[in-house]
Amino acid sequence: MEQLDFNILFRWFVGLGLDDWVASTFCKNRDRLLEAEVSAKLLAGVVEHKKVRRLLSRDHFSVDGTLIEAWASAKSFRPKNDDHGGGSDGGNAERDFHGEKRRNDTHQSTTDPEARLYRKGNGKESKLCYMGHALMENRNGLAVGAMVTQANGTAERVAALELVKRHTQSGRITLGADKAYDVQDFVEKLRKRKVTPHMAVQDHLSKIGKRRKTKIDGRTTRHAGYRTSQRVCKRIEEIFGWAKVQAGQAKTKFIGRRRIEASFTLAIAASNLMRLPKLLGASP
Repeated sequence: MEQLDFNILFRWFVGLGLDDWVASTFCKNRDRLLEAEVSAKLLAGVVEHKKVRRLLSRDHFSVDGTLIEAWASAKSFRPKNDDHGGGSDGGNAERDFHGEKRRNDTHQSTTDPEARLYRKGNGKESKLCYMGHALMENRNGLAVGAMVTQANGTAERVAALELVKRHTQSGRITLGADKAYDVQDFVEKLRKRKVTPHMAVQDHLSKIGKRRKTKIDGRTTRHAGYRTSQRVCKRIEEIFGWAKVQAGQAKTKFIGRRRIEASFTLAIAASNLMRLPKLLGASP
């Protein structure tokens, strides 16, 4: 969008003259793309292409999530019944929220109501954000699924169940993941869905000194495939790294989960397209 006003070559490429551009046209087309779920169809079209299908593993996958900072400031996170008027001059009023207890069930962003206050871990600052999720096949590290959810403590596991759904129809698969996914209820749900859990074992001590219980035992960890999954699943961070740095997904410029999901999914599809020339060139 910005380049269309900056670089004449971009206008030439899409067939626009120097004066043939109305921003409202793009807004209308963007809404049509959202309704048709074009980003998801593009990602599916890439991974299901006949030249790409042979590069994919159909049995071994990895899943992970990453935070996407919302297009909303912490100052916009106010009590739901708050009369959030502007400043005396009609601008954005100053506000001191330090020391105030703020929770998602009592507060809401006035800029993006779907954004949720979330922190990545102990000692980290809380931010208004969403959570992006990706499913990667383990043979060549290509993303085969993506979605965006509101950020909360269970979002990663709920999204993982949704992402692996269509891949369990033809038989049993394995799913690699980090320690955040080693939760008893989640592991049991995976096994019921013909998914062998290959997540890292979370056996550290809790805040009260008790060792966390894990459902990943020697029946799983003794196999070489488990160690391979744990090594390969770290490659999903490369996908997130490219999407957040090169494709601008670290902080979204959109408001609302649907638009952010479309943008994130498009970035994940683009990360595949960036790698495919090399993979296709190397394949026999």
